[in-house]
Amino acid sequence: MPEMPRYKTQKDQPEESAALQEYIVHLARIALSGRPQDVQAYVARVARRLRLEMPQIAEELNSLVREAPTASSPLRGAAVASIPVDTDSRIGLARVIPAVSLTAEPLWTPTLAGHLRAIIAERRLGDELRKAGLSPTSKALFVGPPGVGKTLAAYWIAEQLRCPLVILDLAAVMSSFLGRTGLNIRHVLDFAKGAPCVLLLDEIDAVAKRRDDTSEVGELKRLVTVLLQQLDDWPASALLIAATNHPDLLDPAVWRRFESVIDFGKPTSDDVHQFVTRQLADMDVGEALERALALTLTDRSFSEIEHVMLNLKRQVIVQGRSAADLALETARQNATHLSKSARTGLGHALIDAGISQRQVSDITGVARDTLRKLTRTETGYE
Repeated sequence: MPEMPRYKTQKDQPEESAALQEYIVHLARIALSGRPQDVQAYVARVARRLRLEMPQIAEELNSLVREAPTASSPLRGAAVASIPVDTDSRIGLARVIPAVSLTAEPLWTPTLAGHLRAIIAERRLGDELRKAGLSPTSKALFVGPPGVGKTLAAYWIAEQLRCPLVILDLAAVMSSFLGRTGLNIRHVLDFAKGAPCVLLLDEIDAVAKRRDDTSEVGELKRLVTVLLQQLDDWPASALLIAATNHPDLLDPAVWRRFESVIDFGKPTSDDVHQFVTRQLADMDVGEALERALALTLTDRSFSEIEHVMLNLKRQVIVQGRSAADLALETARQNATHLSKSARTGLGHALIDAGISQRQVSDITGVARDTLRKLTRTETGYE
């Protein structure tokens, strides 16, 4: 929404009266624009501003917001046909998933899980926060390299909140007529404001690049301004999640529009081990060999590791070989990039899995004499 107006005290009337007049005029302007969700958001902001000076009025305004009926939503039922479309191509500008259902609970690091669960808790306790003059997080930015779970996190949050997930289709939004791209974005965000939902703006850097980039044309810079205005207008009744693989490309003003910025780093070695163990839970591989395989996949994203695991499972069926044999073969294929110390650690794990020193030496490149010395040191025999 636009910034709250700044008020000047008139000589012939109290400051509070002048402020109220400004509030009323601005509220009327929004109401006449035909955007009821923006009216509710503005009333909530006025209530927060008046909480200390005029607590009784602030509480009455909060009550009105809480009791306001939910408008008929284009996200539900037969009205799904009202999803905005591009004027030229007639392609839908957004994809709506009315009820997200994930096949398995995602694996999050403790820190990341804490951040995500905090957003969910705030959304669930929105009424209690509003009674205290506060608002739940309504805009969150997910930052991190590809494949670390940013998009999955948006799906998971929508599932936990039991809200529809609206996904901006960048391919459809980016019109050949640059001026129309801003209009398309505005249509999608206005559409998503119509009811409680989670809106995902994936790869936001495509439409929110730094305006000081001399390689970008003026129309693209104006597109950033349009997006900033839409972020300012975003109501507390819905949750907007943006994700980027390239935070360095984002315009600085975009960062300030988000109450929460969450960094999705690559998984740790323990995270990878847990993920591999979960992926192979229904296969007879063995804990030691799972640990060895996980060592060869360190520094990969969850998405990359999942592809490796799915291919292993397919080959068990296609080749008719045991899961343990294919796990060992997969470890061999992924061990070539490891450092010398990492290959030594892999050798330890493979020996623990019962693999012969000859095979371990072949897979890791570590000399058999070195492996024998390490084994004797571990067992306490020199």
